[in-house]
Amino acid sequence: MQRLRSSFGRGNEIKFLSHLDLMRLCERALRRANLPLAYSEGFRPHPRISLAAPLSVGITSSAELMDIFLYTWIAPNTFIQQISAQLPQSLKVYEVWSIGLTAASLQSQVGFAEYEVKVEIQKTTNELEASINSLLSSEEIPWHHYRDTGVRYYNLRSLVDYIWLIDFNEPIFTLGMRLQCSPKGSGRPEQVTKALGFSLRPQSIHRTRLVLN
Repeated sequence: MQRLRSSFGRGNEIKFLSHLDLMRLCERALRRANLPLAYSEGFRPHPRISLAAPLSVGITSSAELMDIFLYTWIAPNTFIQQISAQLPQSLKVYEVWSIGLTAASLQSQVGFAEYEVKVEIQKTTNELEASINSLLSSEEIPWHHYRDTGVRYYNLRSLVDYIWLIDFNEPIFTLGMRLQCSPKGSGRPEQVTKALGFSLRPQSIHRTRLVLN
């Protein structure tokens, strides 16, 4: 038995795939690559693969992580060659390495996610920096959003670790965000830009890093 961890990116062409559709795409590619996949037990066995943190629809990434269990050993470079031939160009595998079979689950290790967020100018640079400082100095930012089960109320501030200004190329600001991404809760970049006073949705959101505990 072998457990491989893969880092990969999701480009613009498939950014509107749901989490379940992305998992199905990966499963089909792994099967077509004729890799020695290990399967779960039970009535409906499925490949033992897991993503670190679901990526919301419309977000690109160069920082996704996936664990894949194999029933026999295979060289990481061979794995990359075989799987890459079965994936669309907008889903690119960067690196693969072996980890311990008994290591904690990938999902339980994720603590934060970092993003680059492009937003259309509605403030001056000084006003934006003041908004960022105000948000980061707040102890609580009451927030809510609607789910099928009803309205969920929470403190948005508790999900924000840090925000910084990366660049300004008129008419677009590029912001960096380090947001909580764990079973306790996950910050959403579009909610943070709204809390900063931007009424328009971000032009783009790109996940740049997953921080493991």
